Amino acid sequence: MKKIIGWLHLWLGISSGLIVLIVALSGSLLVFEDELEHLFQPSFYYVQVPPQAERISTDILADKVQQAYPGFKSNYIIVEPEANRTVLFSQRKGKAGKGNGKVMLIAVNPYTGQIIKAVDEKGRFFAVVLRLHRYLCMGDTGKIITGISCSIFTILIITGLILWWPKRNNRKQRFRVKWNASFKRLNWDLHAIFGFYINIFLLMISLTGLAWSYKWVNNLLFYALDGNIKSTKMKAPESLPVKDTHIAYLDKILSTTNEKLTHPGTIMIRFGENDSLAVTVSKVNTTASVSNVVDFMYFQKGTGELVQERPYAKESKGMKARRLFFPIHTGSIYGWPTKILALICAWVAASLPITGLMIWLGRKKKPSLKKHVNARVQYQ
Repeated sequence: MKKIIGWLHLWLGISSGLIVLIVALSGSLLVFEDELEHLFQPSFYYVQVPPQAERISTDILADKVQQAYPGFKSNYIIVEPEANRTVLFSQRKGKAGKGNGKVMLIAVNPYTGQIIKAVDEKGRFFAVVLRLHRYLCMGDTGKIITGISCSIFTILIITGLILWWPKRNNRKQRFRVKWNASFKRLNWDLHAIFGFYINIFLLMISLTGLAWSYKWVNNLLFYALDGNIKSTKMKAPESLPVKDTHIAYLDKILSTTNEKLTHPGTIMIRFGENDSLAVTVSKVNTTASVSNVVDFMYFQKGTGELVQERPYAKESKGMKARRLFFPIHTGSIYGWPTKILALICAWVAASLPITGLMIWLGRKKKPSLKKHVNARVQYQ
């Protein structure tokens, strides 16, 4: 049985190795996406707060952005709780969700109304890395390839643990890397022992990753925890907009949201694909013990009237579990400690196809006993 498992582990690893390498390396970059973005582009995310300054109305800022980009529709607005943060506006032209539209991300100074900078959202470095991570920058075809590779990688993690499992007489050798050994032995230790120590973490990352590739994974989660199958996508309720109300409805939305949800956190105002849908507002709860705890509220466009509330506390068990998939997958669930762990796991995962290939090549080059004897006789 172990020979069969070894054969399966070998050929599945060879067939998916390159994809695993790409996905793991791109994933390692995405672990600290926010921190790196803010480090290398501070002027895009931060402003100097003038003394005794008052923030300009969000509705006025939105009008300035709309005038600067005619022909674009509002996609979403991000308002951070810190006083020194820019307000980010996403403006789209065409059907951006279908991949054939244009989306601009615009940073605005909330105290002066100045448009600091606008970037093509799809062309941002981390946006490209994310597409590489999820789809290999190949759209639906890439999604199929990464989904299959993620499934294979899950099998490799399980079969790798079986192959690593030590016999009684050599348990110590399976827990320690012999750094002064030959290159061949050291390479094997790096592959097997490092793989063992992060085995459970890689399994969690790969299993949660399957949720973005296969709908049945999400359905299975909801069926197991809620007893029924739901869509994991939360849809905004219908609410026809009211035009020309002359009401600062975005400010009203923000005020109502902060009154209802008193915890600190980032607020995102997202506009529907069509005007028949309510405006969706989400607020992250940064005081929660884990990340990605988000409350949702829905408002009528034009008036800012509250249409519906969707607090995190009233979500189903299935939805709460599904919300954990992203922070588990990215390592953000408990902040910096788990992010560092996720980064290490991504680097080790990227090394496994390389060390595994070298193990296989080493075995292929190993001379047979018959050739060794013939060579020795000939030498004598």
